Amino acid sequence: MIKTDILIIGAGPTGLFAVFEAGLLQLKCHLIDALPQAGGQCSEIYPKKPIYDIPGFPEVLAGDLVNNLMEQIKPFEPGFTLGERAQTIEKLEDGTFIVTTNKGTKHHAPIVAIAGGLGSFEPRKPLLENLKKYEDNGVAYIIKDPEVYRDKRVVIAGGGDSALDWSIFLADVASEVTLVHRRNEFRGALDSVEKVQQLKNEGKVNLITPAEITGLIGKDKLEAVTIRKTTDPSEDVTLEVDNFVPLFGLSPKLGPIADWGLEIERNAIKVDTFDYQTNVPGIYAIGDVNTYPGKLKLILCGFHEATLMCQSAYQRIYPDKKYVMKYTTVGGVTGFDGSKKEAPKAVVKSIN
Repeated sequence: MIKTDILIIGAGPTGLFAVFEAGLLQLKCHLIDALPQAGGQCSEIYPKKPIYDIPGFPEVLAGDLVNNLMEQIKPFEPGFTLGERAQTIEKLEDGTFIVTTNKGTKHHAPIVAIAGGLGSFEPRKPLLENLKKYEDNGVAYIIKDPEVYRDKRVVIAGGGDSALDWSIFLADVASEVTLVHRRNEFRGALDSVEKVQQLKNEGKVNLITPAEITGLIGKDKLEAVTIRKTTDPSEDVTLEVDNFVPLFGLSPKLGPIADWGLEIERNAIKVDTFDYQTNVPGIYAIGDVNTYPGKLKLILCGFHEATLMCQSAYQRIYPDKKYVMKYTTVGGVTGFDGSKKEAPKAVVKSIN
């Protein structure tokens, strides 16, 4: 049985920052995440994409943000249960909780903070014969490491930001990039659309619209795709490729958490904005997984919610203690590992 002060479900940026805020209150944290590494979507889906709205960082790659957060929380020695999904929750008579994962790992804590982002994700897959045969053999739904596509012939299908952004990025990595979309119009950011058009004009990206992928060809691994142009459906074009990446979006699902007796609204958990507590005392929801009037699904909003959640959690765990907040510029940061970060003390000297 793993015991901790705050059990955090979800090791994305919001969950990781909650460890830091809890650590300032001398509260220990343990995190559960179904992914094999910390970082959530930032690590799994777009580690190489820049983020522009993190305070103090004019631009930071999503993967680098995760690395910085991991470095920031290191003094507070959080525990991790990775590659396992939080499955069931049991509230004991003393008000504490036992959360069990799909692999049977049990966790005991007085506070549970759900920071599961948008929940678990399943890619929206195209309806193509033998698609499963080529998964991990030339077909992928998420680009984790762009170097996999170095000097390869890549076909990307989709019309949103991900399809546009990765077409732009891989133009300097792959030997050949082809973007296929069933419409002439794209749903992505205007500057991305214009950049793809520029790369097309420069011969760095092949743009085929309106069209769709109709077949996959290859013995043991993907060797070619067939493309049908909407304007001329009578004729298929066969294109030799090494990789096919359909980027049609991801379907978020709350998974087992939806059965925990929490108040749910449109696949999100309703919370009180005073401290982001759910309808079950002791269970909080922070980050993209929650909903309330005026909610914005931004990482910086998740950081704010994590901060207030930890203050409330402290009062629940220690109802007879009064916590006096000290700015880190004044009190510094004292880690559980014995480390101490603080500003240099002023030297007082008497003048004769």
